[in-house]
Amino acid sequence: MSSALSRKKVGELVERCAVLATLIEVSGYPKPGNVHRTRDAAKTRFEHFLAGSVAIGPTMRTLAEKGHDVGTGRLSVSRIGLGSQILRATQDSLSWQKGGNVNLGVVLLLAPLAAASGLHLPKMRHVDLPQLRQYIEVVIGGAVPNDSVGIYQAIRAAVPPRVLGKVDELDVMDDAALDRIRKEGLTPLRIFEECRGRDSICSEWVTGFSATFTLGYPALREALQQSGDINMAVVHAFLSILSEVPDSLIERKSGRKAALEVSRMASEVLKRGGLADSEGKKAVLEMDETLHRAGGDLNPGTTADLTAASLYLLLFEGWRP
Repeated sequence: MSSALSRKKVGELVERCAVLATLIEVSGYPKPGNVHRTRDAAKTRFEHFLAGSVAIGPTMRTLAEKGHDVGTGRLSVSRIGLGSQILRATQDSLSWQKGGNVNLGVVLLLAPLAAASGLHLPKMRHVDLPQLRQYIEVVIGGAVPNDSVGIYQAIRAAVPPRVLGKVDELDVMDDAALDRIRKEGLTPLRIFEECRGRDSICSEWVTGFSATFTLGYPALREALQQSGDINMAVVHAFLSILSEVPDSLIERKSGRKAALEVSRMASEVLKRGGLADSEGKKAVLEMDETLHRAGGDLNPGTTADLTAASLYLLLFEGWRP
């Protein structure tokens, strides 16, 4: 990839990678416990996810263009506006479909990825994922307290309190938390340090996207090389992430014990071959049925978000379906 990509071309590339990553992720089937192309939830259907995926595209383009401006010296990293752009993408997603929150987690992951991609491309003649990871840390490290406010507003717009749960410090639903953020100048990185132990997306922000780069993307790449089948690769990457990282959405809804049990189930399904083996495929389908019987309480939604971020890396690096 040439370093001569214009600001416009960078924005177009990142938007397409981001949208396609989310579309491929939600289409992967059967991802146990998730909505996918052969499974709807009670109030949220497959097409709601499709609409939400397309709706976030313009924001990802804007973030990439702002990253490009940082890379070419026309903008300081603190002025990218991660928080306001995350809020914009969330509002766009909610306005384009009636299924509720379908991709807040994906937006929280793709936003710094998009900005970092825009920063990366003016400086490199080809995509270098380790370098991209460093730029993600630059983008996140440059986020300011106003970005924290925007992120809180996005979460409040998208997620019901019963799903979020309640915490003692800086609770998203507590108006006093926003006042404290402004008063004390709390950045997203500072806040996410506090929640990294209970939320995998917070953990990604403070670890340079560790699960995405060291677990999800390698699992996706390996499965794709072995099978040549992107659907199989998506499901296997999803299961690989879930087997190693207990899903934080499940933990918030149903507790740590339930999250660990679902991770154990994912590990067992992989040991039986997953979609690459007839018995493994049967086990995947059985796991999907078991999780869906819980009515959403055992939905590995955060794992799906991490899978989408991993797919973004694959597409940004140049793979095409």
